Amino acid sequence: MQSWEDPIADVRPNTTSATAPAVFTEPTPVIEALGEPAQGRKDTTVTEATEGLQELRQQHETKEKGANKNGGVTGLEGIEMGASRIQVDDKKIINCRADLNQLVPFKYEWAWQKYLDGCANHWMPQEINMTADIALWKNPEGLTEDERTVIKRNLGFFSTADSLVANNLVLAVYRHITNPECRQYLLRQAFEEAVHTHAYQYCIESLGLDEGEVFNMYREIPSVARKAEWALPYTNSLGDPDFTTGSIEDNQRLLRDLIAFYVVFEGIFFYVGFVQILSMGRRNKMTGVAEQFQYILRDESMHMNFGIDVINQIKLENPQLWTDSFQQEMIEIIKGGVELETKYAYDTMPRGILGLNAPMFEEYLKFIANRRFAQIGLPQQYPSASNPFPWMSEILDLKKEKNFFETRVTEYQTGGVLTW
Repeated sequence: MQSWEDPIADVRPNTTSATAPAVFTEPTPVIEALGEPAQGRKDTTVTEATEGLQELRQQHETKEKGANKNGGVTGLEGIEMGASRIQVDDKKIINCRADLNQLVPFKYEWAWQKYLDGCANHWMPQEINMTADIALWKNPEGLTEDERTVIKRNLGFFSTADSLVANNLVLAVYRHITNPECRQYLLRQAFEEAVHTHAYQYCIESLGLDEGEVFNMYREIPSVARKAEWALPYTNSLGDPDFTTGSIEDNQRLLRDLIAFYVVFEGIFFYVGFVQILSMGRRNKMTGVAEQFQYILRDESMHMNFGIDVINQIKLENPQLWTDSFQQEMIEIIKGGVELETKYAYDTMPRGILGLNAPMFEEYLKFIANRRFAQIGLPQQYPSASNPFPWMSEILDLKKEKNFFETRVTEYQTGGVLTW
């Protein structure tokens, strides 16, 4: 398990989205497709239809190859009979032409290990007891208005943020990462993002909050909306159906968008909310919500570290991308993310609560940003920043047994006991 110690101002214009090219699927029986029953149909007509079907398939395969001529394979290419077996050196993170449907041999053992770590870290929201949270929330004297605001604002941001991350993974990132063991982890991450969205929904439902208000907060509360708006252009950029990697410019575009999502969105934007909620849990308030966030934080830490490993691997295999001007652009993107998250801290905490205040978060975000800069090989930008929340490192040391044997309240079903 990785420990805590392991290692925008400029936003690309929203890319006009186009409908992705349809994948050719073989129609129902050729005779049926021709509109007449088999009886009385001449063999020559069937032959013509079959030849037409083959021609359409060839056109699709040609189109598929053309769409990827500047980038890597997708995994949907036709089967090449008699092709040689995949060798380790055939594999690359991006722009690889090797068969993506062959998981082994592994080239990036770290990616496979992260997939195994993610599986070992499995949890579900219903395992966590929300009884105390429900009682405290319903008690008019249980929480201050500022504390209630912190809970609702963070549930409002996170309930849609993880959906945005999942969309980015499934609709954009997965297509451009041309390595099967990395894709295996991306599939695990996508599932975990679904679990996180489920966890927020479970908290919202348990507390009896207005679901429409909370889930729509990213379109109603400016400080929440700004972070979502910041992220969308990067997803649209990668999700552009006409975008392929292969040139230096396009490879830099992919690398930039990965840095925006893994380093800024998941590596900076989430941390004000994590500290706020976990701080409440440390004071024996909203312990169920805090425990949900505790597991989510551990997942997100693994996601971020995976993304940083991918970023560094792309840099290693493509050193020509890491130019001085590109590095400066990345510095400005990360600093812009710090400014945006700082505004979120001041918005959610206009007054100090729980022994916390907004200036402490401003210091903390600079400290976190310094770590992110160092992790991707950039110079730190806030040399005097320190960590006002050293207890956060303890959160990542959470043992799974705590949930199973102390606070777990529902039966965990395995394949042997499920009702089919």
